[in-house]
Amino acid sequence: MREAWIPMRDGVRLAADLYVPTDATPAAPRKGSSGRFPVLLEYLPYRKTESRARSYALYSYFVRRGYVVARVDIRGTGNSEGRLVEYEYTEEEQRDGEDIIAWLAGQPFSTGRVGMFGISWGGFNSIHMAMRNPPALKAILAVEATDDLYQDDVHFVDGGMHVDSYEMGMDLDNAVPGAPDYVIDEAFFQDRFDRPPWMLTYKREQRDGPFWDRTALKARYGAIRIPTFVIGGWCDGYRDSVPRMLEHMTAPVKAILGPWAHSFPHHAYPKPQMEWRHEAVRWFDRWLKDRDTGILDEPRFAVYVRHWHPPRTDLEEIPGEWRWEEGWPVARIQPRTLYPQPNHTLASAAPDASAGRTATEHRLRYVPTSGIEVGGPVMWWGDLAPDQQPSDALSLVYDSDPVDQEVEVLGMPHAILRASADAPLARWFARLSDVSPDGEVTLVAGAGVNGAHRDSAREPTALTPGEPVTLDVEMHFTSWVFPKGHRIRLAVSNAQWPMIWPTPYPMATSLHLGGPESTRLVLPVVPRADRPRPDFLPPETDPVLEGFGVLEGGTNSGYGEITSVERQPERGTAKVVAANSSGARYPWGAQHYTESITHEAQDDHPEAASVRGEHTTTIGLPDRTLRWETRTEFRSDREAFHYTFTRRLLKDGTLVREKTWEETIPRDFQ
Repeated sequence: MREAWIPMRDGVRLAADLYVPTDATPAAPRKGSSGRFPVLLEYLPYRKTESRARSYALYSYFVRRGYVVARVDIRGTGNSEGRLVEYEYTEEEQRDGEDIIAWLAGQPFSTGRVGMFGISWGGFNSIHMAMRNPPALKAILAVEATDDLYQDDVHFVDGGMHVDSYEMGMDLDNAVPGAPDYVIDEAFFQDRFDRPPWMLTYKREQRDGPFWDRTALKARYGAIRIPTFVIGGWCDGYRDSVPRMLEHMTAPVKAILGPWAHSFPHHAYPKPQMEWRHEAVRWFDRWLKDRDTGILDEPRFAVYVRHWHPPRTDLEEIPGEWRWEEGWPVARIQPRTLYPQPNHTLASAAPDASAGRTATEHRLRYVPTSGIEVGGPVMWWGDLAPDQQPSDALSLVYDSDPVDQEVEVLGMPHAILRASADAPLARWFARLSDVSPDGEVTLVAGAGVNGAHRDSAREPTALTPGEPVTLDVEMHFTSWVFPKGHRIRLAVSNAQWPMIWPTPYPMATSLHLGGPESTRLVLPVVPRADRPRPDFLPPETDPVLEGFGVLEGGTNSGYGEITSVERQPERGTAKVVAANSSGARYPWGAQHYTESITHEAQDDHPEAASVRGEHTTTIGLPDRTLRWETRTEFRSDREAFHYTFTRRLLKDGTLVREKTWEETIPRDFQ
């Protein structure tokens, strides 16, 4: 490992760790080696120096196979110089990315060819840099990333306000200077500590539009002209980008979609895991070394087909099987339409609309605190979820007869809802579930739609109370095999708290059954076929970097997970608490992190929801103890959101600096 400073066009230097084969120039190359290697770049704000144990373990696989790997801190984060970037994926971050790629291509150890890879942020900016097509960037691999930041990312989900532990935690992490010196001076205060919180920026941008367009690959797939490999997971919130990129990109694309949550597949949960880096090396060898690795001879899409499992949040392994598909869409998919009936069943024909109002309209009282079970412990789509029965009890529910043979779905189910509300703003959530013979309900797929976004998320319009509208709820990408004897369930509700912020009006909504626009469920059914299966390698054991260690666990996801749910039915109130803690040991000291997030809402006053986040990072050094604290308060009334954020720094228990931001943000169809 070598440390390096990479100069930007404005003179700011970004800090890099370079993981280099031992025979790279300027050291004398071994016999048969040129001493030059392609370079793989991971470009993040997540503090390269404290992350060296993770990087050493992750990158060694690539270095041993003839690559230099560069880990670079984004401007104003970690050990890099400069003022903290204003928010995620700015134009400044991407211009710096172009400078980084050009610098790496010109180094004595480099062949001049660069690839990018990463998970989450590293996957996002791999996609974003590929959209800019810098000359030396030849291929990318993006893990658990998305092509649509407005609909899919952690700030808004399905067009609805989402408050995430990640975005609150980043406003703590951004205020910490570089390790191991942690210099606290006036430049640190101006460039980091006093910089506005990112969360405030996102919550002002409540509709799709120019702010989100800057990185919207979904609107211009042709912008990427280099080979792109995408990896997703069924338990991750970003999986929808996998089929969209396979279908719409014109550059070479390959994809893997496994059972995992938000983590690299070689140490992912749930299992089965696989050694994705073997596939990555085959990919980069093809495009950065001109080697025929056979990767282009294989089908483009490897998918893990999920079989039934009980509704558990602690499932260690998801049953299923790997399968190759030629790409997306799969040609043999046969849409199957099921219609909700007046008796709350699902059938293959629409009900007779002449049966009268009571037979063709189902009413549902809006319960703002319902839907806790849907998001799972981390409160976003895809995470392993508990039994759906408590949420279904406050939903409109429609069940099929027990299926007489296995039914496999692969794709994005659609719930076409003919619906109305007696308020100007409402949301609808549609969920597809598997009901086992013993009554357990396992979530298969779902999504929500903001009624004001029914025509456009860019130009929302109020609902006319009582007037039916047609809503196409495209559920998130899924795979599932319904066993013989199980039932297919459609559940429709108007709340999914605390994943999505409640709409502010007490109300009731209706689903309209029968007629030419009848409410219906469209399933992407895949007939069984004899398809080849990929033969993925099991994970390798990674090397360990001495001097670094874990002091305490934390959650599987790395984010705050639900630890308690309190309901007071007589008052119509609910409280959900999520928490996480972790600790790390470094050669220079130790670090502890905690977060606690409290969501509160009321059924009789849906406008009065709130969330409070408290985050701390404590760094113990030989000569001092530094502690950063943040407190985020985000609450609403009918007209606005009210945001208060306080950041504090203490040295040896004494307050050094404190700064508070407050703002009232008008509700924009949220």
